[in-house]
Amino acid sequence: MPTDKQFERLEQRRKTLQKEFDQLRARQNEASREIARLKKEGKSADKLLGEMQKVAERIKTLKAEQQEVEAELNTSQLFRPNTPHASVPKGKSSEDNRVERVWGEKPKFVFQAKDHVALGEALGILNFERAAKIAGARFAVLTGAGASLERALINFMLDLHTKEHGYTEVLPPFMVNADALTGTGQLPKFEGDLFKTTDGRYLVPTAEVPLTNLYRREILKEEDLPISLTAYTPCFRSEAGSYGKDVKGLIRQHQFNKVELVKFTTPEKSYEALEKLTADAEKVLQKLGLHYRVVTLCTADIGFAAAKTYDLEVWLPGQNAYREISSCSNCEDFQARRAGIRFRPKGGGPSTRPAGRGSLRASKPQFVHTLNGSGLAVGRTLIAILEQFQQKDGSVSVPKALQSSLGISKITL
Repeated sequence: MPTDKQFERLEQRRKTLQKEFDQLRARQNEASREIARLKKEGKSADKLLGEMQKVAERIKTLKAEQQEVEAELNTSQLFRPNTPHASVPKGKSSEDNRVERVWGEKPKFVFQAKDHVALGEALGILNFERAAKIAGARFAVLTGAGASLERALINFMLDLHTKEHGYTEVLPPFMVNADALTGTGQLPKFEGDLFKTTDGRYLVPTAEVPLTNLYRREILKEEDLPISLTAYTPCFRSEAGSYGKDVKGLIRQHQFNKVELVKFTTPEKSYEALEKLTADAEKVLQKLGLHYRVVTLCTADIGFAAAKTYDLEVWLPGQNAYREISSCSNCEDFQARRAGIRFRPKGGGPSTRPAGRGSLRASKPQFVHTLNGSGLAVGRTLIAILEQFQQKDGSVSVPKALQSSLGISKITL
């Protein structure tokens, strides 16, 4: 990966080449006028013509050098992270993340709280051994009420976001091409985290990728913004480099379900949209009655493509810890620049051409701001329900919001 110093050297080289190129083109234009004058006066222009031949050869060389430097710069840019927003706290580790608010209270038990693995296996709804027999480590089989609960959560989240929060539901492909992943920032830096197919496609690591790329290389109308989309997809991640970390249970799986939220906005309204998107994700936890907190990620913990991120962290009694269940991010124009997603402002703006008499001035397209967040990670929501609503007898109470769809109020043996 190119360092900042290497990038600066490339950028300086590009500027030097461009300056010489501009000077030589200016000299060509000047010489053309001089040659025309000399010919008109019947004088020899051989000396100038000889000079221009050398200038033309140098320009040809410069163009080749410029193309090489531009290619290196473009590759370097793909490895450079987004710039954090001014409101993002500075920090050296996740310990410096800032807690913004807490919702609800930690559940209290008169018994030793179990984790979701012990609960799920005892109830016969989670099985990791059989999943390993089928696919290997970091997979799970959900059966009976476990499978029903996962499905009910997906439907609950989609219905909430479409019927109450104004999102349009999308069912995208579960495989994408390299251009899509480059547009959202997963490629080329994080290729090791992805599953690649034999024909060069990739399994989606998150629905953020296909949803954001729906408008790749398009110019949207400002009056159509904001655009709010939601989608359920399975997500596939290799979890490269995470071995020995969260190996037990559903926390870090190669395959998991997620309902994603994505927004496209104008730059002026993107931070207002971030607050709305975060509140929409929080509403899922609130309606389920799950205790959680919201933190702002510091500069050391923020993701590659994000300018600002709120993490929703749900309380897991079995681990005696808060765990991330959603990351809600404003990427500003970082993804839009890579994917070529723009909008044309309404009612004015810099003109793309001179306005003739009686003609309308066309507004110059601008890059949209893109936002995304989990609304929510379904498996982690299931974990939180098992652990926060566990009972002394080993059963688990079903949140009221899900009881009608599941047809039960408690998961028992």
